[in-house]
Amino acid sequence: MAQLIFAALFFIGLHVGVAGTSARGHAIEKLGENTYRAAFSLLSIFGIVWLAHAYRAANYIETWGQLTWFKPIAALLMLLVFLLAVLGMATPNPMAVGGEKLLMADTSARGIHRVTRHPFLWGVALWAFVHLVVNGDAAALILFGSLFVLVLVGMVSIDAKRKKVCGQHWDNYAAKTSIIPFQAIKQGRNKLVIAEMKVWQLVLALVLYLAVMHFHQSWFGVSPLF
Repeated sequence: MAQLIFAALFFIGLHVGVAGTSARGHAIEKLGENTYRAAFSLLSIFGIVWLAHAYRAANYIETWGQLTWFKPIAALLMLLVFLLAVLGMATPNPMAVGGEKLLMADTSARGIHRVTRHPFLWGVALWAFVHLVVNGDAAALILFGSLFVLVLVGMVSIDAKRKKVCGQHWDNYAAKTSIIPFQAIKQGRNKLVIAEMKVWQLVLALVLYLAVMHFHQSWFGVSPLF
């Protein structure tokens, strides 16, 4: 369990203590943008691998216990996870790495970004929350809980960095989008346009969802439904 705690602290420290602070700017000044991004990506991959290994090695310490009754609900929520993640990645995103160019061009929010400007991160947050709840043990609480909090903090951090770099262009984009899903639509600052969500994106999300549901037990040793 100690290894999992250290792995979680490393991953959180990397994203909050480096990417989310002035340390990022200092690192870019010394290393250059491309070298920094490459180094950060490698360290992130290392952190994810370490987390996965430590999670598998951690002892099972029950908290509220596995919630079998919640699994069918979790399965439905996971479909939403895949929709958010796939549509978020497949749609040009001003919040992604290098997305400043889209903001500087005053690109309007389209597709899933009308719902939230962080669809992929919301997908990750929902994935972490579902697994945290359904597993009900200390290791899951540390792993998925830390990822859940990190993603929520990351949304705010990304917004702050975009505002600092893009100024008025960011303000224009933020005025018609929201972090919280559907908030901008509810407030009349945007509208939902289903036609902008391409059919192939929806099909891909569904296919990936069904594949993971089908192979979940053989890959992870746990049935997603029973």
